[in-house]
Amino acid sequence: MMTAARVLVVDDSATMRGLITAILSNDPEVEVVGQAADAMQARQAIKDLDPDVITLDIEMPNMNGLEFLEKIMRLRPMPVIMVSTLTHKGAEASIAALEIGAFDCVGKPLPGDPRPFSDLADKVKAAARSQRKFIISGNKAAAPSAANTNTGAADYRAGRKIIAIGSSTGGVEALISVLQKFPANCPPTVITQHMPHTFTKSFAERLNRLCAPTVQEATDGARLEIGKIYLAPGGERHLQVVNPSSPSCRLLDREPVNGHRPSVDVLFDSVAELAGRNAVGVILTGMGRDGASGLLKMRHAGARTFGQNEKTCVVYGMPRVAFELGAVETQLPLSSIGEEVLKSTAARREGSE
Repeated sequence: MMTAARVLVVDDSATMRGLITAILSNDPEVEVVGQAADAMQARQAIKDLDPDVITLDIEMPNMNGLEFLEKIMRLRPMPVIMVSTLTHKGAEASIAALEIGAFDCVGKPLPGDPRPFSDLADKVKAAARSQRKFIISGNKAAAPSAANTNTGAADYRAGRKIIAIGSSTGGVEALISVLQKFPANCPPTVITQHMPHTFTKSFAERLNRLCAPTVQEATDGARLEIGKIYLAPGGERHLQVVNPSSPSCRLLDREPVNGHRPSVDVLFDSVAELAGRNAVGVILTGMGRDGASGLLKMRHAGARTFGQNEKTCVVYGMPRVAFELGAVETQLPLSSIGEEVLKSTAARREGSE
């Protein structure tokens, strides 16, 4: 058994602190070493208790969770799991927290939820194991890269490729890094990112502001078009790509696969069947194994496949399993993935270098 992950629970609600502590204490590999009601108490507790992981409420008095997270990442970088309300405001704050450097986010349970914080203990343990270098991304993601405004000589329409990407824990920063390399005329791109259902719309809006292509939450029947990126809606339905004559999105009502809905495997399986060698698969940072078998099907169907390397992953789970299965043709650091994926899809215009 691994050494217990030592956790500090920070929330202004005594009820919520008690619930989180009770849930985590049920796992023998997690030890709650302290609680704090606000940032001032939390700061002292961090000094006194030296926890491995913090769970941090976004909405707190005096100093909110985002402000405190920025201070943590600047002064004492460590894994932080944000606890957020499942509202539009909470979703936007959660996306901002992930960009600042939070390890992951979980939603506060709704009344009557039979399994509150069902995956929190697993995320805490993954955070404690993580070898991540916690670096503030600040506003660097907001600065457009040269690729955003330079379509170069690549003719993606002629290439007729589809890009499929799967990601989970750490995926917000990873997807921003990859997609900011995409030009406005990028190939049609479909993404499944494990995320609560209220978060994906805010994330798609954020990506749309930061990236040159149009980024939108996928809708049932939406046709895949050049220059558009489609993000699977979180938590409710799986995203597939269907219809060879006019590729389009399908949202599928089906039980979770690998514990996830949407599932990366469901997306990759459909792309393998629909596009074969006219596709590119990418698996990024994340816990578990979702997407590994689907990526292998894509590779067997003739697609190019890429995986994020261990050094740059927040959690080297999904990419590791995919690599070990032989699903990953090329493993790369995060900073190189966007450019290499584009190279593999582009058909060069006649006379271009």
